[in-house]
Amino acid sequence: MTLQRPSGTPADDIRAGRTSLGIELGSTRIKACLIGSDATEVLATGSFSWENRLEDGLWTYALDDVWTGIRSAYAALIDDADQRHGVRPDTFGAIGISAMMHGYLAFDEAGELLVPFRTWRNTSTGRASAELGELFGVNIPLRWSIAHLHQAVLDGEAHVPRIASINTLAGFVHHALTGERVLGVGDASGMFPIDATTGGYDERMLRAYDTLAAGRLPAPVDRLLPTVLSAGAPAGVLTVSGAALLDPSGALRPGIPLCPPEGDAGTGMVATNSVAPRTGNVSAGTSIFAMVVLERPLAAVHHELDLVTTPAGDAVAMVHCNNGASELAAWVGLFTRFASASGTPVSDDAAFDALLREALAGEADAGGLIAYNHLAGEPIAGLTEGRPLFVRTPDSAFTLANVMRAQIYGVFGTLAIGMQVLAGEGVRLDRMFAHGGLFRTAGVAQRFLAGALDAPVAVGELAAEGGAWGIAVLASYLAHADGSSLAEYLDREVFATADLSIAEPGPDDVAGFAAYLDRYRAGLAVEAAAIDAL
Repeated sequence: MTLQRPSGTPADDIRAGRTSLGIELGSTRIKACLIGSDATEVLATGSFSWENRLEDGLWTYALDDVWTGIRSAYAALIDDADQRHGVRPDTFGAIGISAMMHGYLAFDEAGELLVPFRTWRNTSTGRASAELGELFGVNIPLRWSIAHLHQAVLDGEAHVPRIASINTLAGFVHHALTGERVLGVGDASGMFPIDATTGGYDERMLRAYDTLAAGRLPAPVDRLLPTVLSAGAPAGVLTVSGAALLDPSGALRPGIPLCPPEGDAGTGMVATNSVAPRTGNVSAGTSIFAMVVLERPLAAVHHELDLVTTPAGDAVAMVHCNNGASELAAWVGLFTRFASASGTPVSDDAAFDALLREALAGEADAGGLIAYNHLAGEPIAGLTEGRPLFVRTPDSAFTLANVMRAQIYGVFGTLAIGMQVLAGEGVRLDRMFAHGGLFRTAGVAQRFLAGALDAPVAVGELAAEGGAWGIAVLASYLAHADGSSLAEYLDREVFATADLSIAEPGPDDVAGFAAYLDRYRAGLAVEAAAIDAL
């Protein structure tokens, strides 16, 4: 049955509170997105740019910057709504919070942060990850919250006896806005393994960890973790203090319901309608990751694959790479600066567009050139630190088109290694959606990704706002959860009329990327040597 939407203008929706606000804290931008009673229509947006910092050997963000960024993005959204529709929102039908997954935020009884936020990008948890993987019999990635917690236990860090709770970034923001220490199951699956039958943390593994950590933690681990909720479950309401955090002007009214906070992987699945079995999506930004919804359990444990869930709790295999498009952006920046120095400046967007289109003229295997985008460690590739490299042999075809094609291929290199493991498990895909700024130039990165994965890749207009739109849709689902599953809601009400561009894998691109990946694998020894030498 098709849900009936109230008639009226976007301004009517805003005045009546028939809207959903999504806020996502990504790696480089905090974005706010407002949708109306028609979830496909973005009514207003706002954003704030920020960057992680390497402090004392760990990647982090300051929590003061979290609130500065959220307030700035929210204020920009309010201004945008006013400019577009002549209305300044003071309430919403629902709010959703999303953020980069995993990492480690530890708090004491008073809610004070005990150590600086340790993000997903840190790879200092190798010993803990290995020990937990052996204990649980499943892969525990370096960036998962339980790996960070156990590494702190193993290292005897002084803050450990004072831990009263741990959280993800999305869970932290949600708690500050509502007073509820809860987490969407997709984000929670990056804290501690989830039992697919119960939708909560795996009880056997909780007990096993309590035995392992006995006497070294102040409480059983389940008391330290947030409560798990599935998509559509009530997750609290905006408090008076929470409203003041979002909007210091005092215009925003409290009492607005919030959906369970989710990670950026979960909102990416929603933004690309990839929550049903045999669907998947690729998100390309500072990191790059692929999510594939499984039909059945995997036959073996693979260090290249994380087992997480959709926001509805269905099992997902995740290939997560710490390094995405940042190195490509740095190369584009060189050409942008050259254009400016030559007296013909171009914008960053124009430079990206021109250079990505130039890559189409490159040879299918990038002419023998190899680009490594490893600014940080890359567990799938066995690298503990980052050393971005550009490598060629004397007989390589060193042209601008091949350079750019190699750089784009480099974004997909480690991802393709992980996806080959899934193919070896017999996992098949009906569709793979892609989103992120890399895909804004039509027909380039999308085409190359189809060749890299040897699968059709779709890009849709709705994915332009990415995870901020995805968490706004999850917030809108609160009002419809009683009548339909999340997959049904997305199919019938959000994506029914979506305009998708689908790139089929071309034989030349498939063969060319395969040749590139063979050289890429062989050249990882050069990467390892660079880490040792530099």
